[in-house]
Amino acid sequence: MKVAVVGAAGGIGQALALLLKNRLPAGSDLSLYDIAPVTPGVAADLSHIPTPVAVSGFCGDDLAPALDNADVVLISAGVARKPGMDRADLFNINAGIVKSLMEQVAVSCPKACVGIITNPVNTTVAIAAEVLKKAGVYDKRKLFGVTTLDIIRSETFVAELKNKDPGQISVPVIGGHSGVTILPLLSQVEGVEFTEEEVAALTPRIQNAGTEVVQAKAGGGSATLSMGQAACRFGLSLVRGLQGEENVVECAYVEGNGEHTRFFAQPVRLGKEGVEEVLGYGELSAYEQKALEEMQETLSSDIRIGEEFVATA
Repeated sequence: MKVAVVGAAGGIGQALALLLKNRLPAGSDLSLYDIAPVTPGVAADLSHIPTPVAVSGFCGDDLAPALDNADVVLISAGVARKPGMDRADLFNINAGIVKSLMEQVAVSCPKACVGIITNPVNTTVAIAAEVLKKAGVYDKRKLFGVTTLDIIRSETFVAELKNKDPGQISVPVIGGHSGVTILPLLSQVEGVEFTEEEVAALTPRIQNAGTEVVQAKAGGGSATLSMGQAACRFGLSLVRGLQGEENVVECAYVEGNGEHTRFFAQPVRLGKEGVEEVLGYGELSAYEQKALEEMQETLSSDIRIGEEFVATA
């Protein structure tokens, strides 16, 4: 199993690479790429960790050696959010980066499962899809927006509020990956009950948790360590599904049946070809139903921006 991390010299990329080096199945190949010349050094550093996972590092303009024969590609390349910025502000820089990277993915590993971490995910996933479609290699089962950070934040915040073990908390999160498009389904958390006031306070905290980190880092970056953990969790689930493990379920931002928007985050069952089945998300509370209806215009607009970016490029 070959897993490539693109953007591996950045804050998310290094955290993700460290976690994968320690947790990928024995015999896996971990391939690291970044434009920064430090990247081979990151790989050398990781290679001293005694786990049965081979690490290689590549830098410069040529991604091909890093991507060749990759089974999973996790893309975290791009600029981080700073105080006063929302994810839309990242678009002008990160859109071009994702487009360029996906053009090379389409050539070097067109059958790989690709997880997009680079923000704004609501839009960059649409860019990735359109690039692959232009190249004639798009398979919607194999393209994912990694929204797992919203899930681990939800699990943490619920556990803190209710004095529970966070490892025993599971919170489905649907919609998208910014602001009001993030919808944690608190009504579906087993063994926990919330008052209306708790839901009204906890939901926006989950939606704005990224801003919480950006402000706390005082201009020094955005969520990197928690995002590294989230991306590792999702990447390992992808690997497990590709290896044939049954009933591997994660929430992810994928192209489903278009019930709400072209791309939509909800539970998916992962398998040997990526998405084996897009699953339903169950019955919503009145609060959640209203939030779902109100987010769709924003999410649709985010997706359209990505589609138009590739169409007019």
